[in-house]
Amino acid sequence: MNRCLPLPIARYFALFVLALLWTAVYGPNTAQAQNTRQFPLTAKRGMLVVTAPPVIQINGVNERLSPGARIKGPNNLLVMSASLVGTSVLVNYVRDGQGMIHEVWILSAEEAQEKRSGMEPVTNYTSGFDADKPKTDDGKTPFNQLPKYPKQ
Repeated sequence: MNRCLPLPIARYFALFVLALLWTAVYGPNTAQAQNTRQFPLTAKRGMLVVTAPPVIQINGVNERLSPGARIKGPNNLLVMSASLVGTSVLVNYVRDGQGMIHEVWILSAEEAQEKRSGMEPVTNYTSGFDADKPKTDDGKTPFNQLPKYPKQ
C-alpha cells in the first residue's frame, strides 16, 4: 500500500503552497487600498455634530439623517450615530431625494486635504459697494425684510 503522493503531484502541491505564501507576504496591501476611497461628485464637505440621533448639525445648521442612513468611518466600516453624540468630525455627505442626509463618510487626514464644496465661508456683512445699491423687491423677499419707507 503506497501512502506517499506521487512525485509530480507533491511538486505541484509544494509550488501551490509557496505561491500562496508569497502572495500573502508580498501581495497588495489591503490597508493601502482602503486609504483611497472614491466619493461621489455630488458629495459635499461639512463638520458633523450628532446632537440626538437622527437629528444632526452640519456646519451649524440642524439637519436630519434619513431612515437607513449610513455613516462610514475612516476605515470604511459602519459607525453608529449614537457613538458620535457630541463629537465634531469632518465629513463628506450626500443627501437623498427628500433633502435628508443619506450617506456620510468620516474623513481621514489624507482625505481631508482634498478640496470639496460645502464649507465655503459665509459672510454676514455688506461692503460699501453693496450699500450703494438700491433695495429692490424680487417677489421672493419675506414681508418683514422689505424696505421700510418713512411715513408722510
